[in-house]
Amino acid sequence: MLGWACHGGVTQPVVNYGQMQFFLGLSMSWISRRACSGAVLLALLPGALPGHAQDIPPGIAFVQAREIARFPAEQADQGVGVDRCCLYAVDNRAIGRYDKYTGALLGVWQDGEAGPFIHLDSAMVHQGRLYAAHSNYPQVPMSSSVEVWDAQTLVHAGSQSLGIAFGSATWVDYHDGRWYVGFANYGDRGGTPGRDARWTQVVRFDRQWRFDSAWTFPPEVLARFATPDNPGRSNSGGSFGPDGLLYVTGHDRPEVYAMAFPEAGTALVWKKMLQVATPGQGIAWDHSRPGVLLGVDRDRKELVTYQVPY
Repeated sequence: MLGWACHGGVTQPVVNYGQMQFFLGLSMSWISRRACSGAVLLALLPGALPGHAQDIPPGIAFVQAREIARFPAEQADQGVGVDRCCLYAVDNRAIGRYDKYTGALLGVWQDGEAGPFIHLDSAMVHQGRLYAAHSNYPQVPMSSSVEVWDAQTLVHAGSQSLGIAFGSATWVDYHDGRWYVGFANYGDRGGTPGRDARWTQVVRFDRQWRFDSAWTFPPEVLARFATPDNPGRSNSGGSFGPDGLLYVTGHDRPEVYAMAFPEAGTALVWKKMLQVATPGQGIAWDHSRPGVLLGVDRDRKELVTYQVPY
């Protein structure tokens, strides 16, 4: 049953299941902060769900992520990476390395004034190296690369050019022995004339970066990438979760979409939606901590950690 209860001095919405009580968090805009009275204040109407749960298609699971930590990070603008010890905040031309548990700044990489970097995006760590998607956004024709750093020293260690074939690379991940890259296409600024977000795709490469396969997004998810103010928006972040699903974000909504690969055809299959507090941008699963997801709050310049049931 849905209702309200006191937690941490604030009245919060909860789901009551037997003797257990699950707090749904404070990211929904319609919750006002008020002092707890010690009593349940309101029982929600049957079938009512918080946040955006009411407007997702039938059959899509709704999951509320619980925020557990925030750290200030000057570079927290585009994306985030994570490994066993550290968080990596990514800006267009800079990366900050932070202690995962204290938020202490451990190192910074900054592109030179006349350097080759234009638009870094989401990142991930694999075998001691930090990989980040990179593009020439908002220039056209769109070109992309995957850039590599030593995760401990933040010394730039390599580059894999992906050319102009697919779009603007916004995220990269390594899963089951293959590379996956999200390529955004836009219906507004930075987009190729004659194309829009429907051209956005997830491309799989082998270990040597040879093309393998590609998938598109279903219309229901493309519609959520868009907003009334930015109807041409596309996919921003992507990271494989502990359940094997691919979790992706747009640029604006505080939502994460869990996608499965289809048995046939080209379109990814939408399975569930996470409600988070951060409005889109890059994400990264922390595979050293079960169910922990990282996000970026670009307005506050903060890295945000969530606990997610899966």
